[in-house]
Parts: sequence; C-alpha cells; structure tokens
Amino acid sequence: MCGRYSLFVNSEQLMERFNLDLSEKFILEERYNIAPSQDVFALVGSNTGKRAGKLKWGLVPSWAKDPKIGYKMINARAETVNEKPSFKKLLKRRRCIIIADGFYEWKKEAATKLPYRFQLKTREPFAFAGLWDRWESDGQLIHSCTIITTEANAVVKDIHDRMPVILTKEAEEVWLDRSLEDDAYLKGLLRPYAAEEMEKYQVSSLVNSPKNDTKEIINSL
Repeated sequence: MCGRYSLFVNSEQLMERFNLDLSEKFILEERYNIAPSQDVFALVGSNTGKRAGKLKWGLVPSWAKDPKIGYKMINARAETVNEKPSFKKLLKRRRCIIIADGFYEWKKEAATKLPYRFQLKTREPFAFAGLWDRWESDGQLIHSCTIITTEANAVVKDIHDRMPVILTKEAEEVWLDRSLEDDAYLKGLLRPYAAEEMEKYQVSSLVNSPKNDTKEIINSL
C-alpha cells in the first residue's frame, strides 16, 4: 500500500520537471509526512492541457452516500482497477498524477515496525498514478483521489509487498491523455518502477504520527 509520502521541493523545480505554469498565488508548502484525508498536490488532464490543483487523499466516489468512505479508499490495486465499481469508470475518464519526492513503508521487526523512506537516486520529484472523482451533496463539494499500487520491486519488497505506481516521464503524459480509454493499454502502464533507479534508508519513528511534519523525519538513522 501507500499510506505516507513527502513533497518538499520548491515550485520552480516542479514547474521545470512537469512543464507547469503555476500562478504566483499558488503556494505549495514543504510537506514531509503527507497522510490520508489531507489535501495533496496533483495534476489532471483537461482539454487545454494539464491542470494543477489540490485533491483530498481518499477517494469519495460520486455515488457515495457518506464521504467517510474516503478513509477506506486511499489506494487502488493496479491488478483490479478496471474491475472494481469505484474505479473502473474513473480509469477511462478521471486519471490524475499525484506529485511526490519520496514515500514511506514500515518493516515488521518482532513487535515493532521500522519506517523506511524510498526515493529516486536523482532526488527528483516523481508522479504516482492516481484516479480522482467529484462528490457533491447538500452544498458540500469534494474533489478526491486515490493512489494506485502494484507489486513491490526489488528495492521495496523486503520491506513491503506493495508499492505505489510511479510513472515514467513518458507514461505521465499518456496517463493524463483523456482521449485514451483502452483498459489494457492503461493497465500496462501500472508497473513496478525500475529498482535500479531507486534507493531506501531507515528514518525516524517521528513519521509514525501524521501530526509530525518536520524535516527531521527524513534524516537517515
């Protein structure tokens, strides 16, 4: 699964990496411990190109009766994303990418769990494959998302058996192309990221609580 990640690169780096033109009024705070139910920075495809904005992490389907369902839908499995009622229509028409520069998983050691950080060796920001939806009821409007996961690569698998889908730079553009609706082709993009391009290290247990969101979290032990 993917339950925590970070994004603390500056706006200039994001604009260059993802070919964006962010408004001067768009403020992106440094985040070291992003957790479900929080707003996350994401890109969606549109008829005029990519649109940047904030989505709530934890998918609330448009048909849901209670928005609290989002707490249970922070991830979608790549293997069944075109089968589950909550996701299959979104795969065709509401794909997004969630921007990150690292994510965390926990390794079970006896009665404890040790947190590890995963990032690209280049330290560049990257894109998780995601789906989004729009929910509205009684004047309340929620734009939310889920992060797609796949089987772990060689860097992750000794810590956890799942990892978030990190798209290649080429796949990012394809994923956001709203003209593409072929399930098989889209699922083909949802692969484990190249292990040789990633690295991991153990981090502070501060990350265990979403209340902690400080730079000390990413320090290596």
